[in-house]
Amino acid sequence: MTDTPLSAAYSDLEQRFARAQHIDDALELLEWDHATMMPDGGAPARAQQMSTLRLIRHELMTDPALGELLQRAQSDIATLDDWQQANLAAMRRAWVHAAALPARLVEALSHCAAECEMIWRNAREANDFPALAPKLAELLQLTREAAAAKAEHLNTTPYNALLDAFDPGMTTDTIDRLFTELESFLPTFLPQVIERQRSQPKLVMPAGPFPVEAQRALASRLMTSLGFDFTHGRLDVSHHPFSSGVPGDVRVTTRYSEDEFLQGLMAVLHE
Repeated sequence: MTDTPLSAAYSDLEQRFARAQHIDDALELLEWDHATMMPDGGAPARAQQMSTLRLIRHELMTDPALGELLQRAQSDIATLDDWQQANLAAMRRAWVHAAALPARLVEALSHCAAECEMIWRNAREANDFPALAPKLAELLQLTREAAAAKAEHLNTTPYNALLDAFDPGMTTDTIDRLFTELESFLPTFLPQVIERQRSQPKLVMPAGPFPVEAQRALASRLMTSLGFDFTHGRLDVSHHPFSSGVPGDVRVTTRYSEDEFLQGLMAVLHE
């Protein structure tokens, strides 16, 4: 750590981005509740709550003062250690992505995604894709609008603009190269794997049914063995497994089937 006084601009940015992160943290837990505990009748209100919070966060992230603060912090970069310099780069990337989108689009995307989630749950259970298709098409169109806006702002392609928000520096050129390598490698490798599996004793799967409570107990035991601290986290059930939460409060979900225990167990270990 350098003894040089920390940049005042960087300190201001840390406070501003911390406030935005607190909103993200609240959204994480609202989304977890949306997927695990919330009664279906609460969906319209929850969609509005989440879109409002995302709009407030967007307003924080597009404050005109941020651009000047980032520029001043960059000019004072000699006062920052390596971690702070990386943090400053991450803050700039987040600001660039936020500034690319109009508030209207941020709010519409959030609201549409929440609505689409609720329709998907029922459509999945009924195996009824046509019921989901109209709202999914609306969500896809909004995502394309966001991609186009970011592409123009970042001077790149729409897909690269979306990639950069989730995997900074990744591009379609890199992905194409990786898949080209796989395309060359897999056709000769897979037959070797299949032949190897044939030479091994056949796996014997236990016969069900497998009570959900027994599966839950086994999953919790394995999570504890792997170091998961249940005083700072939970295991619950959702339509699709996921992990979320915030530092010190981690939420893991899975789904169980009494006919087959591996999907629930492997989802827990994966998350």
